Amino acid sequence: QVELVDSGGRLVQAGDSLRLSCAASGLTFSTYDMGWFRQTPGKERTFVASSRRSGGTTYYENSYADSVKGRFTISRDNAKNTVYLQMNSLNPEDTAIYYCAASNAIQGVGVYVNEYDYWGQGTQVTVSS
Repeated sequence: QVELVDSGGRLVQAGDSLRLSCAASGLTFSTYDMGWFRQTPGKERTFVASSRRSGGTTYYENSYADSVKGRFTISRDNAKNTVYLQMNSLNPEDTAIYYCAASNAIQGVGVYVNEYDYWGQGTQVTVSS
């Protein structure tokens, strides 16, 4: 069965960098669109970044939420079935549980939770001021 395992979250200070990883198994990773979302207590899960196929499985198009644009970078290593989220210049507002997600076919940019078929278990990122 399909499994996504998120990792890399921890407590950091404002201004620090952190890289999250999401290892996938049970699917043909290169053919899936991947996304990162985050969620804080009492709030809905919100879009952070996506990596979507663009013309086969060689090229991918990335998109970002305005709040992280220029600070976060999504990347993927198809040989390792892993997607990453590099987070720089972290601030306390970035504190959340971060989830990776996989979709067989995102229609747009991939900002909606219901566009994704599979989810990781989440990894906690805490940024202290």
